[in-house]
Amino acid sequence: MMSSKVSRRQFLSYSLMGVGGFMASAMLMPMVRFAVDPVLQPKGEGDFIATPQKVDELTEVPVRVDFTIKDRKDAWYKSDVSNTAWVYKEGDKVIALSPVCKHLGCTVNWEGDKHKNEFFCPCHAGRYEKNGKNVAGTPPLGPLDEYLVEIVDGFVYLGKTVPNTLV
Repeated sequence: MMSSKVSRRQFLSYSLMGVGGFMASAMLMPMVRFAVDPVLQPKGEGDFIATPQKVDELTEVPVRVDFTIKDRKDAWYKSDVSNTAWVYKEGDKVIALSPVCKHLGCTVNWEGDKHKNEFFCPCHAGRYEKNGKNVAGTPPLGPLDEYLVEIVDGFVYLGKTVPNTLV
């Protein structure tokens, strides 16, 4: 049998390569995890939130529906978030509009004293038609967003907001 001896130079070379490889992997692992982890997280896009609004009670007049998103996670902090929608029926279709004005993010109301059949933003006199379309010549630059709607057991369930499809 032949015995092969490792020289001091080879030993140091192997040791430095091993330590260098370990340090490189220790630096790269957090970066790889940071890049890959969001892809592996479950998406909440299909989540619909139950509201107390019954479909049978809806008419063509928008009603304010308050709902709560439970356990919304923001980094390490979980909280319940209250939200609002203007919901009404148009034929057999249930429509839910976001109350957030597209001008500066104020909350719009349905029908004020002077504004019949319109949404009105009291911050800067923004006006929207019933379908959420912004009235020309008023501050809002676009229509109100729309919520995805699902009907489950006679109750309205609301999903995420999407750009208005009615206008």
